[in-house]
This record gives sequence, C-alpha cells and structure tokens, in this order.
Amino acid sequence: MKYKQIVFDIDGTLIDTEHAVLYSFQETLKTLCGESVPIEKLNFALGITGEDALKKFPVEDISSALDLWNQNMCKYNETVTVFSGILELLKALSESGYGMGIVTSRTREEYEKDFIPHKIYQYFNTVICADDTAEHKPMPEPLLKYMKLAGANQNEILYVGDSKYDGICAKNAGVDFALAVWGSHTKSIQANYYLEKPLDLIKVLGEK
Repeated sequence: MKYKQIVFDIDGTLIDTEHAVLYSFQETLKTLCGESVPIEKLNFALGITGEDALKKFPVEDISSALDLWNQNMCKYNETVTVFSGILELLKALSESGYGMGIVTSRTREEYEKDFIPHKIYQYFNTVICADDTAEHKPMPEPLLKYMKLAGANQNEILYVGDSKYDGICAKNAGVDFALAVWGSHTKSIQANYYLEKPLDLIKVLGEK
C-alpha cells in the first residue's frame, strides 16, 4: 500500500456545487457591483476561498459580501448533490484500511452548514478548512497542516481534487495528485493520475 491517506477536496470532487457556487456568486456581484458578470468569467472562483474570489472585484466589505454570498447559496441548495460513485468509493477505501481526510477552501462554518448534511462526513478523520491556516490553496500550507495533524509524510498521501489550485497545492507540498475529471471537465490540469469517475481511484490504488 503506497498511500496510507487519501485526502479529498470538497467542491467539484465529493459534491457537485458548481452551479450553486457560480450562480450565487453572480447574484452576489450583481447586488454589490451592479453588473451581471457572465458565468464563464466566474469559473476562476472554483477551488479558491470566497474571500480570494471577491477580492478580484471592487467589493469594499468582504465580510458582509461573504454573508450575502452564503445567503444566495442557500437558494441553490437543491442543485447540490454528492457525485455518483463517491459513496461507493468511500466505503471501499474505508474497508481497505485507508485513512481519509479533507483539505478544502471552505471555512469551518461553511463546511458544517453545507457539507455535513450530505452525511458522508463520518468517513473523514482529519479536516482542514480555510480558517485553519493563514495561507490557502494553491499554497502548500493546508496540506502541510493536514500531514502534521494526521501524522503522515508526503509520500503517504494522495490528494484528490478538481482544480488547478488543488494540483498546485499538492505539488507545492510534495504530494501526489489525482485529478477528479468528473468535476474538472478537463484533463488539461497537471496530475499524477486522471480519474474519469470516482471508482477509478480503486484501480489506481490497486496498481501501486
């Protein structure tokens, strides 16, 4: 068993939040800036903190803007689902003895409010949220913090995510990276492994 810990991003990897994140972001900017930014120009927000995304626009009060964005996100709750195959993957990894964790750009409050209700949280022993570190993806600190808490070294961890920020974070931390193509919709992001669907990870791990 080459890897002992499988670490997941949340959005675009475990749960499908793309529609909710982008359309609620668009709605938030419309209220704050008075302009309707095309969805395709907001894709950069997938994979980074809400604070970092908002800083790219002339928003004066980031804290209030985040509150408004979270309120708008609630309008799209019915569009958020766990990706097909994720539950089966988590059960298989657990039965095989892998440790599992999360490194996400969500705050702890967002994690508890938006992720816990999907009822797959029990599979994860260590969770690193945006407010657990001073620096965020694509910087390596979130994964380095995970390694410290989980008692694992670089070679024992495989990080699974869907964005370029996830891949760069893994590279900067010296950790192997598997791209969740079901969330990224592209293979243009550099990775050690490319997973078309969640259960492809079982095959990858079986070959190691």
